[in-house]
Amino acid sequence: MPETSIPPPAAVARPSKPVSETLLNEKWDRCLSSLLIRSSLGLSFGVVFSVLLFKRRAWPAFVGLGFGAGRAYEECNGSFLRTGKEGVRVQRP
Repeated sequence: MPETSIPPPAAVARPSKPVSETLLNEKWDRCLSSLLIRSSLGLSFGVVFSVLLFKRRAWPAFVGLGFGAGRAYEECNGSFLRTGKEGVRVQRP
């Protein structure tokens, strides 16, 4: 039996996302993960302070949750609205 070599299948060319859409998706992913992490950390600190200092009241947990979410929002807003010294948006590669 003669040996025949079968050529490997050609790679299917998939259309790639535009660079701007990829950067926007990365920023949104970073913002959502930051929101989840900071909110849960704020909530956990609030629960700890609630148990230790405030006789198991609920408001320290909600305050911690709000501080964490607010900090994540400000960080995310800053990443979307990066501006230079003159108020002109800076494009990064």
